[in-house]
Amino acid sequence: MYTKYFRLEGRPFSIAPDPRFLYLSERHREALAHLLYGLEQGGGFVQLTGEVGTGKTTLCRAFLEQLPSHVDVAFIVNPRLDERELLATICDELGIEHPGETAGLRQLVDSLNRHLLDSHARGRRTVLVVDEAQNLSAAVLEQIRLLTNLETPREKLLQIVLIGQPELKDLLERQDLRQLAQRITARYHLEPLDREETRAYIRHRLRVCGTAEPLFTQGAMDEAWRLTGGIPRLVNILCDRALLGAYVEEAPRVDRRILRRAAAEVLPGRPVSEASRPRRRWPWAAGLAALALLVLGYVAIRGADLPAWLSSPLASHEDPPGQPQALPPSGPAGASTAEETAEVPAATAPPPVPQPAQTEAVVPGTQLPEGLPEALEAAGEGAGVQAWDTLFRHWGVAYFLDDPAPACEQAAHQGLRCLTGSGSWAQLIALDRPAVIELRNDQGRQVPVVLESVADGQARIELAGQGWTVPVEWLRGRWFGRFSLLWKPAITAEVLKEGDRGLDVLWLRRRLADWQPGGEAPADPQFFDSALAARLRAFQAAQGLVADGVAGARTLIRLNSLAPAEGRPLLLADSGESH
Repeated sequence: MYTKYFRLEGRPFSIAPDPRFLYLSERHREALAHLLYGLEQGGGFVQLTGEVGTGKTTLCRAFLEQLPSHVDVAFIVNPRLDERELLATICDELGIEHPGETAGLRQLVDSLNRHLLDSHARGRRTVLVVDEAQNLSAAVLEQIRLLTNLETPREKLLQIVLIGQPELKDLLERQDLRQLAQRITARYHLEPLDREETRAYIRHRLRVCGTAEPLFTQGAMDEAWRLTGGIPRLVNILCDRALLGAYVEEAPRVDRRILRRAAAEVLPGRPVSEASRPRRRWPWAAGLAALALLVLGYVAIRGADLPAWLSSPLASHEDPPGQPQALPPSGPAGASTAEETAEVPAATAPPPVPQPAQTEAVVPGTQLPEGLPEALEAAGEGAGVQAWDTLFRHWGVAYFLDDPAPACEQAAHQGLRCLTGSGSWAQLIALDRPAVIELRNDQGRQVPVVLESVADGQARIELAGQGWTVPVEWLRGRWFGRFSLLWKPAITAEVLKEGDRGLDVLWLRRRLADWQPGGEAPADPQFFDSALAARLRAFQAAQGLVADGVAGARTLIRLNSLAPAEGRPLLLADSGESH
């Protein structure tokens, strides 16, 4: 109803799942990183919890899109099953033949085990994802735990992801489920959006629908956060109704008053001050909603074309997506841009298109360079190869396009190592190396680009041989958390741990001494003793790394950064850039 009025290419706050609208806040990216990290560990359980409407299902979709091509997924969306039904559903999801309803538990487990062993032999991995897992019975959870006993002498054959509401945490704390709880390798509780994230979320969905105009005032966005608690689903419901209210009142944007009136309509249980409660409801909103129900009922019953009386202007206010109309030279007469508290008369005729607002600009730093959205849309299959070629050039080495060897193998031949993983924005920045990352375009497709530098809230990226400077806020909203980067090792060992001996251990001691001088001199400086492990754990904890006392790739990169750069490319333009 309001899309034509606001020149939108569709409804920006529809609650229907649409990959174009995917917005990952810092919390969502951290949760995604935990899911991917748990997957990389192999075996065991990964647990994701969150309140209703916080975006767990959206995050699950993003997680599934990030899985490598050699991973098979069994996705259970109806967990109210008994043990036999669960096993049969898993087999169905993985394409495993079984006798059907006559199959017993033992037969189903044997069939699943044979399939998993065969997949493992072919280099494939299998993941079981259970949504709404708080509805699982204790008996079914125990059966799922037993599935993790399917293994080879070296690794588990099945990775399990449990996604559910907070009740799932309570369920897994039961004494009879302690064995399962002990097998959880990664867990994350998804919190609602904060105030700033709610603003960014609203702006993002509007941009996807083709407008950078501030259709919500700052006060309205803050009020949306307060009334919804930052729960994305409630934000969608509230903002959708608020836009309808602005349309009915011929207002150029949603202010705090309009938003509160919408909240009284669609969030009746939420606290809205008496002063802001509506003294009357929007008559057009109720009338048009009733008309829509009548139309849908007529079509469902008759199965015929709409009758002629429904072809009037009243029935055609919804603007077909992708056909926005141009703005006229003037907006609604007397329309105010301030957050007024006075009543505005209800519309008595289809309102004109509003004039673009002049008093409230797009948030500073979020403007995109001209041509970038089109470049992201036009990027083809060769974008990944171009990105690696660019990254190699940053290190002063050649990437051979005609070499069938993978990029990381080519890097190893030239004295470099490759790190591919996932993490938060802060973790990527802390590694301080240019990286290949994937940005989601407006069609939901992942496009590889090179993140070359970050400074003063701006990021420099390269796509298809062209450089672009973009706001970090925009970049983070388009990035799923996956990255690949190159780094130059200072030692030969790929991992250093307690009990190791050699010159590499001596190098580790020296780097830690650069970080924190002092301490007793060891009897054997080339031996990795418990004191060195404790010192390494302290370094890892200070750097936000997993404090396990083992120097892997991420720890070695951070230790490398303690030494002079010696020509290596850095991501940060200066050491003062915020993480």
